[in-house]
Amino acid sequence: MATESRVSSSGDLGRCAIGYAAMLEQFPPAEAVELGAFAEQHGFSGVMAADHFQPWLPAQGQSPFVWNVLTALAERTTGDIGPGVTAPTYRVHPAVVAQASATLASMYPGRHWLGIGSGEAINEHIVGQYWPEAHERIGRMFEAVDIIKKLFASGIQHKDVKHQGQYYKLETTRLWTMPETPPEIFIATSGPVTARRAGRVADGLITVEAPRERIEHLFARFAAGAREGGRRAEAMPKVLQLHLSWAETDEEAMRNALAEWPMAAMPFAKSDIRSPYEFEQLARMVRPEDFNGRMLVSSDPDRHRAHIQRFIDLGFDRIYLHNVGRNQREWITRFGRDVLPQLQR
Repeated sequence: MATESRVSSSGDLGRCAIGYAAMLEQFPPAEAVELGAFAEQHGFSGVMAADHFQPWLPAQGQSPFVWNVLTALAERTTGDIGPGVTAPTYRVHPAVVAQASATLASMYPGRHWLGIGSGEAINEHIVGQYWPEAHERIGRMFEAVDIIKKLFASGIQHKDVKHQGQYYKLETTRLWTMPETPPEIFIATSGPVTARRAGRVADGLITVEAPRERIEHLFARFAAGAREGGRRAEAMPKVLQLHLSWAETDEEAMRNALAEWPMAAMPFAKSDIRSPYEFEQLARMVRPEDFNGRMLVSSDPDRHRAHIQRFIDLGFDRIYLHNVGRNQREWITRFGRDVLPQLQR
C-alpha cells in the first residue's frame, strides 16, 4: 500500500498546486484511476473526484462509487486525494461520510481532504425523500459538517458523542478508526452568504470558475467568516475546480464541449434537475457562443495557460483541471509539457 505522507496544503500556501479532476461520470473506474496516475506522471499534483450517483448526461455513461475509486487512486499516486465534493445530506448519512473519510485518512496520512457540498437532485433525490429549497439544503450541509467534526473528535479523544439536531440524529457512538490528525474539511460554494458561514466552521473553500469580481467577493466573505471564528483566513486553502476544453483544433475542442459538458454553458442553477435525460433535453439548446465567459474552449495551450494563471494570481492554493473531452492522455501530455511548467506559482 502506498503510504507516502505529504504536508497538508494549509502548511504550505506559497505555491499553487495544479491537480487533476477525475470525472467519474465519463470514465469507468479502472480507467479513471489509470488517468489519475498518468496525470501525476506528467506533473499534476493531487486528484479530486466528485461523488455522483448518476452522470450528468446519459452519453457520459458512468457513475461509480467515489470512495472505492479514491482508495484505488491513492494506491497509484502520491499526491492529495479528495472527494470534491460529497453531499452527506440525503443519500448518505453524515456519520457514514465521516467513517469513510477517517478510514481514507488513516490509510494515507496527510493526503486526504474532505470536500462537502449541499447536494444536487440528480444524485440525492433517488432515495425518494422530499427535495427542499436551497436554504434547507445549506442548513442540512452545515449540520452534517457539525456531526462529522464531532465524530472526528470522538475518534481522536476516544470518547462517545451523540447528536440531536434539526435534520439529523446520531445515537451515542464514536469513530473507532481515526488518524492522529483529522482530514481537512472544505466546503463547496459559489455564494457569498454560504462562504462567510463556511469561513467560521470549515478548513477551506471550494468553488468553480467565475468572473474576477465574484471570486474576490467570495474570498472576502470567506475571510470575514474566518475572522468571526477566530481563524486566519490566509492559512485556509482555497480550491478551484476549473473545467476547460482543449483539443488539437478549435473545432474539435468545441465538439467536445457540446457533446461532453454542455452544462458549463447553461446560465441557470442546476441543483433541481433530477435526471440525466432532462439534462440531455436542455443540452440541445446549447450553442457554441453560450460557452463565452463560462468555459474556455480552445486548441491554443497559451490561452489555457493565461486563463489558469489568472486564477493563480487571484490567490487559489489548489486548482484541479478538468478537460471535458475524452482525449485525456493527449491533453495531459500536452499540458504537462507546455502549460504546467510555464505557470508562475
